[in-house]
Amino acid sequence: MIIAGEASGDLHGASLIKQLKAIDPALFLCGIGGDKMIAEGMTIDFHIKDMAFLGIVEVVKHLPFIKRVQSKLLERIKTNNINTVVLIDYPGFNLSFAKKIKKLGIKIIYYISPQVWAWGKGRIPKIKKLVDRMLVVFPFEKEMYDKEGVNSDYVGHPLSEQINDYNFLSKDELSDHYSLDNNKEILLLLPGSRVQEIYKIFPECIKGAAMVADEFDMQIVVSCSQNIDENIFKSLTNIKNYKLIKGHNYELMKYAKCGIIKSGTSTLEAGLFGLPSIVVYSTNWLTYLIGRSLVKIKNIALANIIAGETVFDELLQSDVNAKNVYEKIKLLLTDSARTNKLKRKLQILKTKLGEIGASQKVAEIIYAKLNEA
Repeated sequence: MIIAGEASGDLHGASLIKQLKAIDPALFLCGIGGDKMIAEGMTIDFHIKDMAFLGIVEVVKHLPFIKRVQSKLLERIKTNNINTVVLIDYPGFNLSFAKKIKKLGIKIIYYISPQVWAWGKGRIPKIKKLVDRMLVVFPFEKEMYDKEGVNSDYVGHPLSEQINDYNFLSKDELSDHYSLDNNKEILLLLPGSRVQEIYKIFPECIKGAAMVADEFDMQIVVSCSQNIDENIFKSLTNIKNYKLIKGHNYELMKYAKCGIIKSGTSTLEAGLFGLPSIVVYSTNWLTYLIGRSLVKIKNIALANIIAGETVFDELLQSDVNAKNVYEKIKLLLTDSARTNKLKRKLQILKTKLGEIGASQKVAEIIYAKLNEA
């Protein structure tokens, strides 16, 4: 069983499944995932679109559903005699579920660690009790877990290989397919893969983007996650001069001039593409205040955290407004010295994400564990 509860987990899970199937084509895989994992041959018990809860308030509201999901997964484990469960990121759900399946003697492998380095290390003793093997994507995570006696392996970050193996459309092909204007630079807006994020982030960001596009004669492209209904965007703004594109984030990051990126894995992807960007994030105020009281680090954007400094400017909560978005993007377009410095820092970020081959290493470790007596 593999459990990945969000879009980034679906991406990493699909790469992992591909490698597992290369080792053993007959392997039965089930659990929670998305379209990419389905395409690689996994039987989905629940789709990530049903699991997209954002923040403490949303989770509390959906507790009855979460309990039903966990019960169904437990039934699946017993019915199919599943002996190994791979948890991918998604710590709120996955650590809770790990506690339930540990009692059944299930082998638990955690791929892409909860960000305990951001939330404080109080969770590590709990993780040590629950997880048989922790597979981490950053070297400093391996050092942290080693100190606490957790059985861990550093495998590198899968994003590098996913980008390396990706079959890109050319800029002309992308433009022809979506009727983009090849004479105008692309201003890319990624407002998130959850409905709640889009409601909070999109309305002000599209206003700010429209101001930039008017002044600098650019075209706005909004990336829409596969699990999101396109009509949501139309209901949130009267602005019409943007293109909505599904499923081509990597091409868009490669060909865009600059980006407005929701905090998350996308900030790492933008970093790997060297895309000058700003990072935006807004959620329920109660969730934000509780989160900020727990977080032990300065930055929220994953790219900034890994870089160890503020490479991408961050706009949070009420600061995510049209005026601020406009001013930050204008700075990227007009201050070439600043933007070139940002690009140099993004080159350093690439080296911190490790070499290509993470998914294969993970698959080999999991398959060995699967076949242990």
